[in-house]
Amino acid sequence: MTKYCIVNGDDFGASHGINRGILEAHQKGILTSTSLMVNMPGAEEAASLSREAPLMSIGLHITLTNEEGVPLINFDSFRMCRAELDRQWARFIDLLERPPTHLDAHHNIHRDMRLYPLFAEMAEEKKIPLREHSQVRYFSEFYGQWDGEMHLEQISVENLCRMLQTEINEGFTELSCHPGYVDPDYVTSYSLERETELQTICNPFIKQKINELDIKLISYHKISMPLICEEFI
Repeated sequence: MTKYCIVNGDDFGASHGINRGILEAHQKGILTSTSLMVNMPGAEEAASLSREAPLMSIGLHITLTNEEGVPLINFDSFRMCRAELDRQWARFIDLLERPPTHLDAHHNIHRDMRLYPLFAEMAEEKKIPLREHSQVRYFSEFYGQWDGEMHLEQISVENLCRMLQTEINEGFTELSCHPGYVDPDYVTSYSLERETELQTICNPFIKQKINELDIKLISYHKISMPLICEEFI
């Protein structure tokens, strides 16, 4: 089997700087896919910018928490949570005039066992992949912060090359990332790390390494649920 890699940028729509960074990572780097936060200030701009990148797949990044991870809705209310998922789905279609190619969640909140059945139900109904629950393996270690401390070495060119060599195996892998530019009016604990990710993703040596490793960059446009598109069988 061939090694296929989807490079997905989370948080599209969060701010102007993040929108600009994701588009640049797609046009100049290895990013092939993104996930849109439909209820954030930059969502409409993101939808407009996406028209410049028709090959970039765009999923729905369900947002049920704030930047600190605090719930914005009662997770114990099945009806309320399902209504919010449906609202964000409808908002996505209003913005892009098409359904999302995949489904995931801010802070990976779909892992919460109160919410997972709702996400799984939506993915099944809409016939799209849900992060961590499809034929696409999820790899999240290209991330430059943990325990409240910055770790830029984790998102360096050298470390990404190592990850590409050791973590992108046969079959389908999603390598998640968070590229972007710092915005003075967008408060987030993950700021300089975004710009470092962007520089790494756009470094020409990364594309060279991908070619050397015979990794095929694809987007979620090439994935269907629950089967793989015929061209990859």
